Amino acid sequence: MAKKEAKLNFIVSFFLFLARSKRYQAVKNSLRDLLHDPKNIYKKNLDYFFIFLIISSVIVFIYEVKNPIPLWLEIYAVYFTTGVFIIEYLINFWLYNDISRDILHEYESSLFLNRKPRFLKIFLKSLNKKISYIFTPIAIIDLLAILPAYRPLRILRIFVLFRFLKVLNHARSLHQFLNVLADRKFELITLFILLIFVVFVGGLALYITEESTNSNINNLFDTIYWSFITITTVGYGDISPVSEIGRVIAFVIVILGITMISFATSVIVSAFSEKLNELKEERVAEYISSSDEYLIICGYGQIAKVFLRLLKEQKRRYIILDKNRERVEEAITDGHDAIADDASRFEVINRLYNENAKITLLALTGSDIENIYISLNAKSVSKDITVIARASSVKLFNKYKRAGADRVLLPNETASAMMVASILHPTMYKAVNAILNAREIARIEEFHVTKESKIIGKSVEEVDFNRYKLIFFGVQNGIEGHFKFNPGREYIFKERDILIVLGHKLSLEYFKSINEIG
Repeated sequence: MAKKEAKLNFIVSFFLFLARSKRYQAVKNSLRDLLHDPKNIYKKNLDYFFIFLIISSVIVFIYEVKNPIPLWLEIYAVYFTTGVFIIEYLINFWLYNDISRDILHEYESSLFLNRKPRFLKIFLKSLNKKISYIFTPIAIIDLLAILPAYRPLRILRIFVLFRFLKVLNHARSLHQFLNVLADRKFELITLFILLIFVVFVGGLALYITEESTNSNINNLFDTIYWSFITITTVGYGDISPVSEIGRVIAFVIVILGITMISFATSVIVSAFSEKLNELKEERVAEYISSSDEYLIICGYGQIAKVFLRLLKEQKRRYIILDKNRERVEEAITDGHDAIADDASRFEVINRLYNENAKITLLALTGSDIENIYISLNAKSVSKDITVIARASSVKLFNKYKRAGADRVLLPNETASAMMVASILHPTMYKAVNAILNAREIARIEEFHVTKESKIIGKSVEEVDFNRYKLIFFGVQNGIEGHFKFNPGREYIFKERDILIVLGHKLSLEYFKSINEIG
């Protein structure tokens, strides 16, 4: 009894050690992401590798049926590929559930509730769950795909067909096809049961009617075979009814067959129609989130349309989110990538999030409440997401800031100021409007000083903006720094400075290239 308790304590201590080991958990999480997380940048390459192994090994097995193969090819197709499949099988078995976490949870629960821990019960329950993985469809296919490698029994080579089924685990399009069918599982199962029933009844009816008069019918299986071939509208013609009653039975079966095929087709087509937009949007989301820098534009209204028109020259990746399906279709018609979804939901923004990318989210919907919720949601996904929100009134400025918006736009206030300027100062309005819309007369540009920039350590006087026919407005150090308007000639430029400069396009580009400014 003492030995048994000591052994149990050793096992518990071992699993507790694994649950608390950061290195062990990091390795396990990394493998789980690599095998099962579509956002993992290496998963696609791993899937291609597995598909190549599957197809190439199957080709070798087929060629081997009537032709001898060299030793190196046998080592590759039999031992190397099978070894990789075994390792994948064992890793999936290991990842299916975490016994150590269950043990740790029981240990912490027992301490909190001040009761005796039930380690043996939890261990057996967790182990039973892990063993249940062996009987899942994916695990069965993976196991059967390994069997052809056992050379003494040639009959096992028939299981090479399961290697093709294994492609379903790694070919995403095929996997999505199965998911679509799974969504219509009830309808398809009902249809299949009805098919079996009609086939059996039709075969039985023909057997009773023509068993003694039809020379091609020897047993009940022959008529069931005929019924199945007829209901599928294949009709080989090796068995056919000879009596009037038999032909009537054939009429009924053919009509039922056409009806069921039509029903099955409509079920599958409707399922794909519902999923088609979702699959397309998933691909668009993956494409956008794979970038190093991109915009998430929430709301496709007038402000978004104007912004996107001005963004064309920047060649930045972006995606539009809008709850309204009509506006999304309008955005797609206008040539933009758009998804019909609610940006105020956590999972929507999280699906588009890439921790290694620079993300800017624009909350441009017509509702202040919606924009505030979107800002809160974006910051709950990650504080690194830069949020720029549209507010209808200056009174709401502080509410947006508390919601996490990094910058708040007041288009109504700006539009009103421009309208007043157009009336009271028409010439000034004309000049400012031309600059903001990047007309040919001049444009205002934002230059970022990097460590490679040649103006680092130089003063405003030394740079001499007049020489480039430029007007220097001001400078700010870093995104969060304080903006200095028209600093003195003695100001020294530093790394991370952001310069605001006005001038002609040619002058701006020349200044940028000469001084290596970003």
